Amino acid sequence: MSELKHVTLYTDGACSGNPGAGGWGAILLYGELRRELSGGEPETTNNRMELTAVIEGLKRLKYPCHVDVYSDSAYTVNGFLEGWVYGWEKSGWRKADRKPVLNDDLWRTLLGLTRSHEVVFHKVKGHADNELNNRCDELARAAIEAIKAGL
Repeated sequence: MSELKHVTLYTDGACSGNPGAGGWGAILLYGELRRELSGGEPETTNNRMELTAVIEGLKRLKYPCHVDVYSDSAYTVNGFLEGWVYGWEKSGWRKADRKPVLNDDLWRTLLGLTRSHEVVFHKVKGHADNELNNRCDELARAAIEAIKAGL
């Protein structure tokens, strides 16, 4: 195991309509410390919110860390576990069919952040019995309601 601090990051994104108002939630855990984060956008997609949740969590880290990221987003997790993001980067952010990668701005940002830390992605089942994943969903949905209410 590395000498880096070990941080756990739970994330989730949500959308009311897709596209539509979107929100994201994240929980950072370090030892006994817990920090909840959330935000949203008035017009976005679920996938953008899923990526944004991880980005915003990683952006809060002040030093390189070992980070275990837990997400229910197959899109986000498989982007790294299946190596899609590395292939897209090599091909100039084009997919196998030569069409542009969707959300490449966020994928580029996330890839850069993963290179500043030791990041391991874990897929969790969404809307199941995972307390922290469910809390992230609550944070994301509250952000959507705040946007809709004009707060």
